[in-house]
Amino acid sequence: MNDIKIASKRIYCDYSSGNYGVNALSFKDGQGREFFFSYDTLVAFRSKKNGLVCLKNYWSTTTGRHLNCIEPDHKKRVNQENFDKLYQENFNSN
Repeated sequence: MNDIKIASKRIYCDYSSGNYGVNALSFKDGQGREFFFSYDTLVAFRSKKNGLVCLKNYWSTTTGRHLNCIEPDHKKRVNQENFDKLYQENFNSN
């Protein structure tokens, strides 16, 4: 029997209210790649090649809280240019 890997979603911050949780979602595809969103913005991803890649905070304090849930170590976060480059290398290469 084939093991089918199903895509999934989850709230990545531990919020007591669902009002905030809907804005802190991650989605994992069948290949194990994970994409983290703050509201409608992709702010981090996880791949086999690079592991976790997380953006620096360019937004509000709420998105800052989301980023802290994903990657608490600010020194490990990358700027937008590096984030875009790593994303391209991981997901858009042929």
